[in-house]
Amino acid sequence: MNPKVVLITGADNGIGLAMTKTLLKDGYRVAALDLSMENLDLLRATYPNHLSVQVCDVSDENQVRAAVEAVIQKWERIDIVVNNAALAIFNRFEERTLDETRREFDVNYFGYVNVIAAVLPHMKARGGIIHNMSSGVGITGFARLPGYTSTKGAIESLTRTLAIEFAPYKIHVNVMHPPLTNTKSASPLGVPAQALADPAIVGRNLARKIESTKPVIASDLQTAIYLFFAYRYPLFFGRLFSRLSEPKG
Repeated sequence: MNPKVVLITGADNGIGLAMTKTLLKDGYRVAALDLSMENLDLLRATYPNHLSVQVCDVSDENQVRAAVEAVIQKWERIDIVVNNAALAIFNRFEERTLDETRREFDVNYFGYVNVIAAVLPHMKARGGIIHNMSSGVGITGFARLPGYTSTKGAIESLTRTLAIEFAPYKIHVNVMHPPLTNTKSASPLGVPAQALADPAIVGRNLARKIESTKPVIASDLQTAIYLFFAYRYPLFFGRLFSRLSEPKG
């Protein structure tokens, strides 16, 4: 037995943590990267041989390269990557600073780029799968989230480009799409908690599709149906959901 190695960023909470738990239960080896280790530390005692935990700021190229090299030294391979770390700052374009938007890009876009660049030399020799976590708002837009939506739109385009460039190396690059989920990044939206998906369920569903090579991976059928229409009528859905989340009064 030589279990496949999955590297997940943003693994200490929300969807990333749920994916980590599910993958460990299913027998994968998981390299979990995050700024915080509070929840991951609890898993290490249960899965000492299958979980590697490292503090890593994905916006720091040197930290990412060091983390990836540590995983290669430990397990000699990285088969699958899940770029999941995210930052969302909730305010209108005219109310935000340029530094806030830069920070969102540092984490949500360049963080993904740093991880992909670090694993690419290893994957070119053996193939692999790179999942980039996207968001419906990156397709449709969403009021009061100009930075976050821009980063996710950029990830959509980057993923399509790398899927073409990396195909000769048998490296599959795709986007994963969760529904609107009850996570830290969604908390400022003003959407009632009961209308948000449970991150434990979303993470479990996505983990069970970890070896999928489809260009777009939805966590469930409802999300897949939404994406079908969102890609075709982005402005309609962007305006609709922005209105529904507008502060009342």
